[in-house]
Amino acid sequence: MEEFEVGQEVGIVVGSFSKIGITVLVDEVCEGMLYSNEVYQRLEEGQRLKGYVKKVRDDGKLDISLQPIGFRNSITKFQVQILNALRAHNGFLPITDKSEPDTIKYELGMSKKAFKNAVGGLYKNKVVVLEENGIRLLEHTN
Repeated sequence: MEEFEVGQEVGIVVGSFSKIGITVLVDEVCEGMLYSNEVYQRLEEGQRLKGYVKKVRDDGKLDISLQPIGFRNSITKFQVQILNALRAHNGFLPITDKSEPDTIKYELGMSKKAFKNAVGGLYKNKVVVLEENGIRLLEHTN
């Protein structure tokens, strides 16, 4: 039996869907679970993609995440998603930290917490400005 470590990148194949999540085949050797409340994209049975070991359970099964484990990795990924969305919408998104979690999940494919962390980093680095009704991209002129 292969040994897995938390944070390890693995290949997954989407299996069956249930109320709590999606059963996946991990590296074609064992079963894992992607929890529904952590999936921010549409998945189809049989789809192959990258996942990350979130937890190795006592029963030998794995909890899997689609995002790299750890604060640093997810922030940069989510910052890129927000920047791409801003560029696609003429530099403005009508989403704030007061927006509904479902709105953020639907519009940007991330949790509200991830959104707030990513926007905070972009704001600190003077890439965006926060306005009352959304976030605006600051265009850098070189």
